[in-house]
Amino acid sequence: EGITHSLCSLEFEDHRPLYDWYCDALGIHHPQQIEFSRLNINYTVMSKRKFSQMVEEGFVTGWDDPRMISIAGLRRRGYTPEAILNFIEQNGIAKTNSVADVALLEYCLRQDLEAKAPRTMAVLNPLKVVIENYPEGQIEEFNVPLYPQDPERTESRILPFSREIYIEREDFMEEPVRKYFRLSPGKEVRLIKAYYITCTGVIKNDNGEVIELRATYDPESRGGMSPDGRRVKGTIHWVSAEHAKDAICRIYDRLFTVENPNNVPEGESFLMYINPKSLTEMNAKIEPYLFEAEAGVQYQFMRKGYFIQDKDSTPEKPVFNRAVALRDSWAKMQKRGK
Repeated sequence: EGITHSLCSLEFEDHRPLYDWYCDALGIHHPQQIEFSRLNINYTVMSKRKFSQMVEEGFVTGWDDPRMISIAGLRRRGYTPEAILNFIEQNGIAKTNSVADVALLEYCLRQDLEAKAPRTMAVLNPLKVVIENYPEGQIEEFNVPLYPQDPERTESRILPFSREIYIEREDFMEEPVRKYFRLSPGKEVRLIKAYYITCTGVIKNDNGEVIELRATYDPESRGGMSPDGRRVKGTIHWVSAEHAKDAICRIYDRLFTVENPNNVPEGESFLMYINPKSLTEMNAKIEPYLFEAEAGVQYQFMRKGYFIQDKDSTPEKPVFNRAVALRDSWAKMQKRGK
């Protein structure tokens, strides 16, 4: 057939003398055999046998479970072909077995999506805020860029604003620690592309849990800037309570709790080290633009990460998978020279 090279992984290196002998003895065309190390990644397994075992025993939902490092799983998670190819190229081909850092794979995806993902807003752990001095029944619309990272792209979306909004629960702290610049009693923050608001009250349930906030807004700060030039350090995202839709956001963590699940003590199974917190589902609120999210398109949920709509979505209840968070641990390690 005119095959020039036979490429295989290192475990076939011992077979090469027999392979060469057969080709010579039979007097047939002799491709050159080249062995290379497997691509291994930490905090997961790459064995098809182990994949099958996890699927058959119900530790994952199937071969396309977004926690699996399978092509189907990566695609469903939101990984792009460009990111995977970049990851492989950065690892290179070697003759020595090694384990690649999953943080590099995540870094490659961030690099790819940073340039092309539209920016949107979703609140994953909602806390309602009532803006008491905002007129009841009034609705404003803000024209917000979808691609602020690319000045050549002019597409935008309409973002409605109303008296009641949702913010992230983590963006409020009743007794703020040092260098906490988000919302707290008496403190002012900027709502992305909207207004400055100041927290004026905290409502709690019988268990002492914060369930709602009261605030005032500065009408002169429309668009997120104040004419008096005062500086506000904290900027947070939000959605209009009246216009938001419920959605499920799936947040994924490492599939295993140990860095190398292939190397466990004798007598133990790699399944003992599956991370019970590898999947968290959050009841989120999403902005109207995401009601018509396109299949196969990754979106940046501002300040929260890159997400893609899952096949489990319905018109009534969208489901989004987080492909990767915005925190870039790989870049930080590179900066420290690790």
